[in-house]
Amino acid sequence: MRSIARVADVSFNTVNKLLIDGGKACAAYHDTTVRNVTTKRVQVDEIWSFTYAKQKNVASAKKAPEQAGDTWTWTAIDADNKLILSWFVGGRDGECAMWFIDDLRARLANRVQLTSDGHKAYLEAVEGAFGSEVDYAQLVKLYGQAPEAMKGRYSPAECIGARKERIEGNPDPKHISTSYAERQNLTMRMQMRRFTRLTNAFSKKFENHAHMVALYTVWYNFVKMHKSLRMTLAMAAGVSKRLWSIEDIVALLDAAAPKAGRRGSYRKRPAENSN
Repeated sequence: MRSIARVADVSFNTVNKLLIDGGKACAAYHDTTVRNVTTKRVQVDEIWSFTYAKQKNVASAKKAPEQAGDTWTWTAIDADNKLILSWFVGGRDGECAMWFIDDLRARLANRVQLTSDGHKAYLEAVEGAFGSEVDYAQLVKLYGQAPEAMKGRYSPAECIGARKERIEGNPDPKHISTSYAERQNLTMRMQMRRFTRLTNAFSKKFENHAHMVALYTVWYNFVKMHKSLRMTLAMAAGVSKRLWSIEDIVALLDAAAPKAGRRGSYRKRPAENSN
């Protein structure tokens, strides 16, 4: 954000306000537009980042805000056309899982096959949101012992296999996978500097982190051309009928901006008595 302020020769506060306004406008547009989506398969996953300071340093951080530390972004991907159906920024607990899965359920028009990783918070969340109206399975990855060189680093131990577990309904074993969701997480980490692990460009405020994810989601769904589909993801999913550009996102900001009202009458202040 400071680099953008220097390049554009504007105040940092101007860039920050643009981020906030853009995030709110994009979140509202995604919320109202990505509805009644018809698909067959959905994959969900979470991606880690941090706000203000890493979790282990929050206690000793100076003036750390309430939501400092680990920040998890939950995403749901339409496996048929790669559209981001739903996203949620928060913790990695059961309450956040319920918020996320409830939002996902509200955007689907039909019964789907749902696949997640082995995170236990999904079990209660999916049961509460879908009940028996879903074909749900978990892909549980199995890891070996971490070598000494990898201990304390970000990368997990070597994955030595995966176990497919049917949880509800009749999911097709051939399509029990989280590959598309994990690949989209990599795209998110590569496209947004805030998600880079070793950086000083991490989010300082939780709200700004969420605003950036909202901007990214609309760009990813409506603007970014998919090479194999040869169209945007929103067009492939039937959510949009035309190709978007960055100018269309700017138009969302202009439409959400408050209209200038009529200026009131100007009243002169009474002259003070100098006596």
